[in-house]
This record gives sequence, structure tokens and C-alpha cells, in this order.
Amino acid sequence: MAVESNMADMAPHHSAAPALSVQQISVRFAGVQACADISFDVQPGEILAVIGPNGAGKTTLINAITGAVAVEPGGSVRLDGPSGTRELIGMRPDRVVGLGLIRTFQNVLLIPQLTVRENVLLGRYVHQKSGILANMLRTSTSRQEARMHEANVDRILGELGLAPYADMDTTALAYGIRKRIELARALALQPKVLLLDEPVAGMSLEERKQMADYVRLARNSGEAKTILLIEHDMRFVMSLADRVLAVAQGRILAFGTPAEIQSHPKVLEAYLGQRDD
Repeated sequence: MAVESNMADMAPHHSAAPALSVQQISVRFAGVQACADISFDVQPGEILAVIGPNGAGKTTLINAITGAVAVEPGGSVRLDGPSGTRELIGMRPDRVVGLGLIRTFQNVLLIPQLTVRENVLLGRYVHQKSGILANMLRTSTSRQEARMHEANVDRILGELGLAPYADMDTTALAYGIRKRIELARALALQPKVLLLDEPVAGMSLEERKQMADYVRLARNSGEAKTILLIEHDMRFVMSLADRVLAVAQGRILAFGTPAEIQSHPKVLEAYLGQRDD
């Protein structure tokens, strides 16, 4: 099956509403076109990967989707939820998080003064119902809620193999474990759609295999039902993704299954440095 570069031809047909719909996203910095008219849908329960070489515009794209950078007029990012779809363009990043579009970052962003459990508990803040006064007074309701959040976090730590480190200072832990803690914190936010920005950057081969297992577990267990994965590690992507969107120089090259993308001549040339003559 040929994979074309025209989005209208590439988009698969699904009866359910997309979990995340990204349409005509363009971003320009000081006259430089970082992303140009990028459109795709992420289906419920899907792991969709965006791949491309360094400088392809992958992180700019995820920043645009989450509201961290402004997009050019005409762009749309719509998140499906219990009350219908919501347009995210123009919304503050904290509001985007509150609606369930959760992201991780390339660099590890943990608070060193806190334990592993405390870092992950920070991910429960959007679900906090007790007010500041109730928490200060330690009312029975606030204590009950705190126990619920702690149980939720301990369950996630257990699922990701982090329970042995729960009470440890994060600075003493290996890089791969700290990246896993970030995944745990993102899951604690209860994402409707989870955006992973280069989750295995800087990891060893063994750590990458482990992270693939944990991302797969998160999806299959329902912790993160739908995942948009930004990555340039082809082996990691192909072991996880249901579909792959390949980009280069801020533009779409191809969109298809992992097998289709691995053999696509434009991807081989732009991403792998090979030419299929």
C-alpha cells in the first residue's frame, strides 16, 4: 500500500470521534516556518507517533498543540471529552492540562527537594477538591481526599516499578528512573490524551526497552488510553505505534502504519539518510 503525502488521502476512516484532532497547524518564528499546515487525528485508544530528524519541528508541534506557542490563524486543536469536543487554540496551558491533555518534556523536570512519591503527588493537583483552609485545618474530608490521592499515586508507582524508590530523593536516582517518574506524574494527572516528548532521549538501549514496556502498560491498563508520541528513535517508535506521522522541515512527509513508514522512500531519504533509487 502506497503512503501518499496528501493528508486527505492518508487519513484513515473511523466511526468514533477522534480523541485529538489537529488541523492546519502552522508556526512561524521570526520569519522562519517551523511548522507548515500540519493536520492529523489521533483516534481513541491509539498510540500515534510523530517522527523526524532533529530540527524537523516535532517539539514545536507539541508546543503548539498544548498552547505553549502561538499558531497562525486558521489552525485548530480539538480535544474530545465527556461534554463534547473543545477547541484548545487560544486557551491557557493550565486550562489545557485541566481538560486532560497532558505532556511530558524532553528534559527531566523533577523537584529535587521532594521524594519520588511527592513529585508524583504533584500530578494530582488538578483533581484537588478540598480548599486551602480545609487542608490547613486537616478536616476529615481533606484527610480522606489526601489518602485517596496517595493511594492513586502508590498504585501508579507500583505499576511502573517505582515503589522501591517512593521515599527516595530523586537526585540520587539513575536518569532512566527519573524519566519514568515523569511518566508516573503525567499519569497521576489522569490524561485523556498523553503527549510524550522524546521520552527515551538520552537513555541506554535497555532503558528504552523498559520505557516501551511501561508506555505500553499505561495504554493497556487504561492509565493513558490515547497517546501522541514525539520521538526520533525509530526502533522505539516501531515497537509501540499503531500509526506513524513522519515530518521533516516542519512539513508532513508520510502518514501510515509502522511497516509503511519504514519502507517509504521519502522517509528513508529525509530521516534515515538513505535514498531508495
